[in-house]
Amino acid sequence: MKISPIRNEKDYQKALERLEDIFEAKRDTKEGDELEILSILIDRYENENFPIGMPDPIEAIKFRMEQMGMNQKDLAEIVGFKSRVSEILNKKRKLTLDMIRKLNTNLHIPTEVLIQDY
Repeated sequence: MKISPIRNEKDYQKALERLEDIFEAKRDTKEGDELEILSILIDRYENENFPIGMPDPIEAIKFRMEQMGMNQKDLAEIVGFKSRVSEILNKKRKLTLDMIRKLNTNLHIPTEVLIQDY
């Protein structure tokens, strides 16, 4: 097992190739340990070089509603009037602090997502 830091794209590609070779390795084996360490290094490199931004707050609400099988009427029970929900989902009305708290509590959307500008 020869593991080295991933410093550039060439190292990254080499690490991915090795990961693919040992992907089926069993835990508590030499290759299993290599797989675990290599996965950590690859994850770190990807997080530093290919960051994924947070989703748009309104898109996060729509996505969560879809996941939970909710409609606008259901959301109105959380944030208020149905017309208010329509304005929010069409980005004509900003979320208030109270709405953010209720959406966080009821839909389990992180507050850091909901407080972003949109």
